[in-house]
Amino acid sequence: MMPNLTRWWPHVLFALAAFGTPLLLSGNRYFAFIAGITLISVLWATGMNLLYGYTGLMPMMFGGIAGISAYATIGLVAVGWSFWPAMIAGSLGASLIGVILGLPSLRLRGFYFTLCSLVIQTVITLGFVYFVNLTNGDTGISQIPLPEVPGGGRLSGLAYDLVLATLAVIGTLLLTLLVNSTFGRRLVAIREDEGLAETLGIDVTRQKLFAFFIGSMFASIGGALYAPYVGFISPRSFDVLVSLNIWLMVAFGGRGTIWGPVVGAVLLAPIPFLLQDYYTIKDVVYGLLIIGVIVLLPAGIAGGLKRAPRPAQAAATLKPERAG
Repeated sequence: MMPNLTRWWPHVLFALAAFGTPLLLSGNRYFAFIAGITLISVLWATGMNLLYGYTGLMPMMFGGIAGISAYATIGLVAVGWSFWPAMIAGSLGASLIGVILGLPSLRLRGFYFTLCSLVIQTVITLGFVYFVNLTNGDTGISQIPLPEVPGGGRLSGLAYDLVLATLAVIGTLLLTLLVNSTFGRRLVAIREDEGLAETLGIDVTRQKLFAFFIGSMFASIGGALYAPYVGFISPRSFDVLVSLNIWLMVAFGGRGTIWGPVVGAVLLAPIPFLLQDYYTIKDVVYGLLIIGVIVLLPAGIAGGLKRAPRPAQAAATLKPERAG
């Protein structure tokens, strides 16, 4: 009983922080908005971590999938749907489209999968630009209505932030359950040695498809909620740089760990907002942080701390010298 309780206490602490931060910042809407974007980034990074950290895939079309969901949700709302059914339909549709588009690349490995997914992301972005009737092209879509709430009114402010906190907490909890299941162990086996996994009877393509669909749902739900939260989207909101930033959050925090991507999102997502008045050094600071972790902690912050031996453990591994 005690080991199980010990395993879940980080989730309790994260839930307290996720719900407590919007409450503490409710008096300052600007910082509360940054916290909300960070919570969406946590959701995105958690989904990316399932693919990159535990399956060994680097999906550079992650931002594109989020964009498909955002545009689909907005389109359904525009024709009379309520936001929440539109979000569910848009997220499921975007995830299925992502799986279909990524199906050829799922048979590839390593760099080749990443390159193929990068091409797919480029095609998706071009679609956002040129299908003007659906996306309004480079002009973007503004004045996106906020989600409705039961009893009338719109979801906004602190209530919206708490919804984002709920999804971030559920996302990390779901990832923990997945990676500790038989499905998660199969994904790790595929990541470590795909050929050996096939030899052991694991249907590699099917497991990748399941992982890709689940990871895409993280991206899709985040994208659907991002659009009304910000109030404006354009093709640049979901281009390859967005996919790269989400990947950087996972790599920076530590891929293949539950809390690494959370740390990466919390540290990196606010930087563009906090340094917007210092645009000349913003990218420099961003790059130095990433390079510093890559050099000092190649496995990311959480991965490096996890691998670092404790003093007692290090002492126990030392062999005593013989006297004389």
